[in-house]
Amino acid sequence: MKLNKPSQRLDMMNQGQKVQVVKLHTTGKLMNKLLDMGFVNGSDIEVIREAPLFDPMELKIQNYNVSLRKSEARLIEVTII
Repeated sequence: MKLNKPSQRLDMMNQGQKVQVVKLHTTGKLMNKLLDMGFVNGSDIEVIREAPLFDPMELKIQNYNVSLRKSEARLIEVTII
């Protein structure tokens, strides 16, 4: 029997946490931007760090680092792995 892990928003994750994308809660240009950056269902993400004022976040996804604003990260549903 497979147990579902609880999901959370990416913007709530802390430095060093590793998560997996569950769902994107957006459409249009922002959806396309996130998909182009590799934020597809099942992708693994590591939170590298947050800027001194907590925005943006630096993330590692598919062997490269990207930065996302908290407002963008809030739209990405993840589970901790």
